[in-house]
Amino acid sequence: MNIEQIYTGCLAQGAYYIESQGEVAVIDPLREVKPYIERAEADNAKIKYIFETHFHADFVSGHVTLAKETGASIIYGPNANPTFDAVIAKDNQEFKLGAITIKALHTPGHTMESTTYLLLDENGKNHAIFSGDTLFLGDVGRPDLAQKAKELTQEDLAGYLYDSLREKIMPLADDVIVYPAHGAGSACGKNMMKETVDTLGNQKKVNYALRADMTKEEFIKEVTDGLLPPPSYFPLNVKMNKEGYDDIDDVIERGTQALTPDAFETAANKTGAVILDVRNQASFAEGHIPRSIFIGIDGGFAPWVGALIADTAQPILLVAEEGREEETITRLSRVGFDGTIGYLKGGFKAWEAAGKQTDYVKSVTATELEATVLADKNTPVFDVRKPGEFEAEHLEVASSTPLDFINKHLSDFPDTEEFYIHCAGGYRSMIAASILKSRGIHNLVDVQGGYKALKETNLKTTNFVCPSTLKK
Repeated sequence: MNIEQIYTGCLAQGAYYIESQGEVAVIDPLREVKPYIERAEADNAKIKYIFETHFHADFVSGHVTLAKETGASIIYGPNANPTFDAVIAKDNQEFKLGAITIKALHTPGHTMESTTYLLLDENGKNHAIFSGDTLFLGDVGRPDLAQKAKELTQEDLAGYLYDSLREKIMPLADDVIVYPAHGAGSACGKNMMKETVDTLGNQKKVNYALRADMTKEEFIKEVTDGLLPPPSYFPLNVKMNKEGYDDIDDVIERGTQALTPDAFETAANKTGAVILDVRNQASFAEGHIPRSIFIGIDGGFAPWVGALIADTAQPILLVAEEGREEETITRLSRVGFDGTIGYLKGGFKAWEAAGKQTDYVKSVTATELEATVLADKNTPVFDVRKPGEFEAEHLEVASSTPLDFINKHLSDFPDTEEFYIHCAGGYRSMIAASILKSRGIHNLVDVQGGYKALKETNLKTTNFVCPSTLKK
């Protein structure tokens, strides 16, 4: 038996490849399926099953394409209703894979079809659970993504989740290994650990949601407290996972159209495409196409695209470092953004060489901002980190305008007076700067190094917890 976790950092997502005696199961695969097929071929094995823990909201799974390419059966738990052929498992139904067994444990709560898969080894001993979004390390799945008007509330789902954890998962032995679908950084939970594998016994000790003396009412309150609105692209991803999607090879073929600066400009004007610049923030600050949006490929790329580009059907034109165009299109497709129609051939240098109009982002160091604030206590400073980061610690002079909701804060920024923006390290504030400039707000200054650098200055900070209207 071989179990391999295939972890994708930018999505904070874990897929799993399990092999026994020449038979393979893949759990929650990414949309690009060639790595699983190639791995099975290298093992001289056949992919027999594709297990889906639920209809994912934060990424597009590769189940449809992988089944088409391999003939493997797609397995969902009870209550699933996909429009394609799939086996809808019954609670406790078992699937043989070589010398091992995978049992479906229906664990509703995150969604009503959510299912945990229990792996029994060659001796029939409970070895591991693949818990999807039911149980994370340090947390559990948020219960507000699958609620339906007049049918289920987030409190209803949290109640189901409480029962699932205590009836199906907590009775398992402490040495059972927990393989979750996500880790720290995912929007599917609140307080996930940075580790991606743990024992159930340790989770019973450290995970607040698994406290033995916790009542259902306490659980519901803690799980639902402080939930921020989910990213706008989540419903579309659920729809794609339930109904199917274009083959990723077709998406890549459509997107990898190399356009000259003139053709790129014409396409932007004709289609109204978002110009998405995925270079690093320093390069974007030095020069970029006016009104383009920066979301760097080397940061939390796909989730920020999903959170900030509202329409997944929106045409996209790419500005990328040469050689990274296909990678970018692939990563966009992971969150359902299949509308890339081309990229700038030769990158931004070609745009400059063609004499096209450019823009830049003014920036200062943390020390320079310190001098400005000390000279004028009323200097407007805006912190675009998440509300929890701001409440934990922030500059006394700063106002909270989280990047996730930047479009709701446009009226907060001065019309003509120069103002300063920062995040934790510089990535998110550059995204914010690009969005503000695309909205015609140019009197901004980015603070290099973000809060990490600002903490090294003599500017006063506070950990006062501000009331947040964004919490539910």
